[in-house]
Formats: sequence, C-alpha cells, structure tokens
Amino acid sequence: MGWGNIRERLRGGEVSWSRDDLGTAAAMGAAQLPAAAVLWWAGSSGGDDYGAGSGGALGAACFLVFGWLLLPVLGVVQAFVLTRPAVVLARLAARRPGGPSWAWHLAAPVAPAVLWGGLAALLWSWPLTTTVPVLAALGLLPALGVAYGRRRSWRPAAVWRWAVPGSVALFLLAFGGGVVATEAGLIRQYEPPKLTVARLTGVWRGDDGAELRLRADGSAEAVGLPAQPPVGDVEFRDYVVCEGSGTWKPDADSSGTGRDGVLLSLDADCGENTHWSIGGSEKSPQLFVLFGDPDAGTLRILEPADG
Repeated sequence: MGWGNIRERLRGGEVSWSRDDLGTAAAMGAAQLPAAAVLWWAGSSGGDDYGAGSGGALGAACFLVFGWLLLPVLGVVQAFVLTRPAVVLARLAARRPGGPSWAWHLAAPVAPAVLWGGLAALLWSWPLTTTVPVLAALGLLPALGVAYGRRRSWRPAAVWRWAVPGSVALFLLAFGGGVVATEAGLIRQYEPPKLTVARLTGVWRGDDGAELRLRADGSAEAVGLPAQPPVGDVEFRDYVVCEGSGTWKPDADSSGTGRDGVLLSLDADCGENTHWSIGGSEKSPQLFVLFGDPDAGTLRILEPADG
C-alpha cells in the first residue's frame, strides 16, 4: 500500500477519527484515571517522600474533592495524545498487513507510548522502563473501547453514562486491592536506612556542586552547601549557601522529621545549625534537607562521592 492509497483511505473515512470516537475515548480514558491514580499512589508509597508526606496526603484529599471536575478535560487530552494515534495506526494495520482488528487495537497503544515516553526521557530523564508501560496501559482500554464502540454504533452520551459508575467501581476495586496488598505486606512502606558513623564519614556531593566532607574526628568542611537561614533573616530565604569548616555529629531528630541524620554546625557566620536527614536506600544512601514549607519548600540532596 503506497502513501497515495493510505491518503485515500484517510479521506474516505475508513480509518478516520470521528466525534463519536473522540467522545468514547474521552469517556473511557477519564473513567480509568481515578483507579490509575490509586495504583500510582500505592506503588509510590514504597519510595522516599523526603519528609513531604503530609503534602501528598493533602494532594490526595484535594483530588478526591475537586479532581472529578478535571476528569473530562484529562480524558479529552488523553484521547488526542494517546488514543487517536493508536486507533488510526491500528485501523491502517488491520487492512495491510491485515489480521484481527482487536489484536491491532491491543498492540497499537505501544507506539504513542514509546513516542511520548522517549520525549519525557529526553526532557526530564524519566525512565523508559516505567513511562512506556504506564502510557501504554493508559491507552489500552480507550483504544479497545473505540474499536468496540464503532462496531456497536455507541453514542458518546451513552458511554459517559456508563463511564461514571464504571469509574467508581474501578476506583473502589483499586483502592481495596491496595489496602489488602499493603496489609499483606506485598506493598512495603518506605523505611530510611540506618547508617553508622563510619558510613556517614566521607564526602557527600549535590547535583549543583555542593560538597560536604564529614571526618571521623567530628570536623566538617562545606563548599557551596545550603544551610538554614540565620534567625531573623530579613530576606525570608528558604536557605543560604555556606562555605567553611565546622563540626558534625549523628543526630536522632532535632528537626522534627522523625529521621536520624547529621547535625551540622558551621563556624562561619553564615547560617544556623542544619539537620541533614538520612534518606535513599541501604545501597544508595542520601542526606537531604527540605528547606521552607513542607508542602512547597526547596529539597536539597547529597549523595556519597564514591557512589
């Protein structure tokens, strides 16, 4: 099949994208989003929230109260960026090289998922191994729904009427499954690693050039390191950048984060004592501070220089 034949088929409507297709795709895409959000939340609960757990809970509460207002809009966006290219591609493939239409609609969502996943990897360094499967899964149900709806001559209004109770059922199923999986220990809650003084001793570096050297005798050296602003700071800064020497000691919890860490005291008249909390994992430990507001503050992370 040459490009001319493909163009004629597109013009003739054999693989066109109609308003009914858009309505069906938007309804089915929106219906699955609450359940998808629950699954994402359950999956991310095993990761480090860096002390911003209350913000996550607040965000979840806001989504439950107001999120449903955004679902139709998000459904339309998903229909254009994921479902439409998948459906058109599946309809073209079903004619040449041929095969069952449902199989092509089942496989086609992978193509836009790879496209958008690759773009996200280039722009924000999101991992392809996570982004592509998630996007493909989000595009699967709407693509199959559009194919089935065209054969059954579904009208978008009818699909939306079924989408509302279907969305509630999927949400409750995902939520209940997440609770059961958590109680059964299948989804583990995050626990920060326990680091000895020997493991804390060494050089820690941040992505922005910050460096903290912790010595076994309790002395410390800082280069471009963020610290708590001085008391009465008139500039209302989240943090100040300090350099110089000082002292450090293991600290159980002087910052109210509920985590062990390091209490750093710099000799220079730069900032206040700063509690660096322990995060990351046993294999890849981190030191971090969340400066300012817990929900919208500035997160700074240090990692061992030796990897």
